[in-house]
Amino acid sequence: MNQNYTEIFNSTEMVELQDILRKSGQTITTAESCTGGLIASMITEIPGSSDIFKGAVITYSNEVKERELNVKKETMITHGAVSEQTVKEMLQGAIDRFDADYAVAVSGVAGPSGGTKNKPVGTVVVGAITKKTDEDIQRYLFSGNRKEIQVQAAKHALKKIFKFIKNSLDK
Repeated sequence: MNQNYTEIFNSTEMVELQDILRKSGQTITTAESCTGGLIASMITEIPGSSDIFKGAVITYSNEVKERELNVKKETMITHGAVSEQTVKEMLQGAIDRFDADYAVAVSGVAGPSGGTKNKPVGTVVVGAITKKTDEDIQRYLFSGNRKEIQVQAAKHALKKIFKFIKNSLDK
C-alpha cells in the first residue's frame, strides 16, 4: 500500500506556504539526504515556485555534505550523518550557500538496509532554520518501505517548515 500521506501535508498547505513566503518577500531552500530531492520536487510542483524557492542541495554522501554544506567531518564521525548535529550544520550550510530566509534539511535511513540498533531503518532527522538561526530539529521513526519512508520524511519536513515560517512571521 503506497500512500501519499496528505494527512501530514497536502497541496493546499503547499500553496499557502508559498503564498506566505511570496507576500513576505522571503525564500526557502532545502538540503536533502535520504529524500534525494523529493522535498525540492514537491515545492517546485507548484507553478510560480521560482518566486520563493532558491534551490536545493542533495548531499547523499558524507563527502558532499562536507564539501557543499560545510558539515564538519568531526560532527559526522562523532554523531553520525543521521543526527541532530549534522542536520543543524546542513541547515546552516544551506542558508549560507543560497542566501535564503529559511532552510529545511533531512538526513535519515530510508532502508531497506543501513539501519543500526540506535538508528533503525526509518530513523530520519528533520530540521528547519531561519536566517536569524532560530531552529527546530527533531528525530522521527517512520515505518514502511523505502519510498514510504522518503515520502513521510519529505511531508514532515514541509509541515515543519510551514509551521516554522508561520510562527516566525507571527513574532
